[in-house]
Amino acid sequence: MRRWSTGSIVVVALVAAVLGAAAALLLPRPTEAQAQEAGIPRTADGHPDFSGIWQAMNEAHWDLQAHAARPGIVTQPGVYPYEYARVPAAPVLALGAAGGVPGSLGVVAGDGEIPYTPEAAAIKKANADNWIDRDPELKCYLPGIPRAMYMPYPFQIVQGTTKIQMAFEFTNAARTIHFDKVDPPPDDTYMGHSVARWEGDTLVVDVTHFNGETWFDRAGNFHSEVLHLTERFTPLTRDAIQYDVTVDDPKTFTRPWRISMPLSRRLEPNMELLEYRCIEFVEEFLWGNLRKEPLVKRWEGETIIVDITRKVPPGDTLHDWYRR
Repeated sequence: MRRWSTGSIVVVALVAAVLGAAAALLLPRPTEAQAQEAGIPRTADGHPDFSGIWQAMNEAHWDLQAHAARPGIVTQPGVYPYEYARVPAAPVLALGAAGGVPGSLGVVAGDGEIPYTPEAAAIKKANADNWIDRDPELKCYLPGIPRAMYMPYPFQIVQGTTKIQMAFEFTNAARTIHFDKVDPPPDDTYMGHSVARWEGDTLVVDVTHFNGETWFDRAGNFHSEVLHLTERFTPLTRDAIQYDVTVDDPKTFTRPWRISMPLSRRLEPNMELLEYRCIEFVEEFLWGNLRKEPLVKRWEGETIIVDITRKVPPGDTLHDWYRR
């Protein structure tokens, strides 16, 4: 029987991921004629009706780019001096398999690369290395667009004549997409400002006015406040939407780039959007050190003991620390 080394398995997984992503990009985009033949629900004015509860079924939530499975969301070097031989870092060690990251073919179109500037690439790496401290998701901040669209939670679309409302399960986030002329927000926001138009059966949405405080995924991919998104929602069938997003941010990337994925309708007969008000569950994470006697400082199980030590990085204010 042939034995496979860990390195060989990882190389094979990465090659398969790249080939799979390339094959997916060769698939033709849905046409308006195909949409008309698929029994797409329509509104009174003839446009596709996207109303319903939807969810992305992929791994973009962990990392937009193609990647092999890895043992922890945060890792550190193991015994062997190879990148693939990393082990879970102490904060996620006790999570076992639940703290790992599944492999993915990726959702970044083209060559699969995110074209960071050299300065931004260094920040992205630091974000990944300090995920627990920096990822806004862990603090239950509003997830932003496009991240809210492919988190592993359902979201609901309610389509009207001049507005489309989207409600997200995670942290009760919401966005309004405007067809009519409206004033932009008085300040930049987490979820951006969305203005839409129709191109045939495709809903095209321009999203601007971001505050630069959100990420794209758990891998540390990020953007600045000048982010401009162009979203395209094209019906595939009555129960599937092709979702494409062009990302333009000259402060962070050397050129525009695109992500692409299907969104699937939740078909349970009793499906409804439930609340996940996660802010109630992260208060101890954010502010537990301000208690006279912290409630969470030690956990002892059958095989492991976890001691929690909180600190404020030198030179930071508490306010800056909480906003990370």
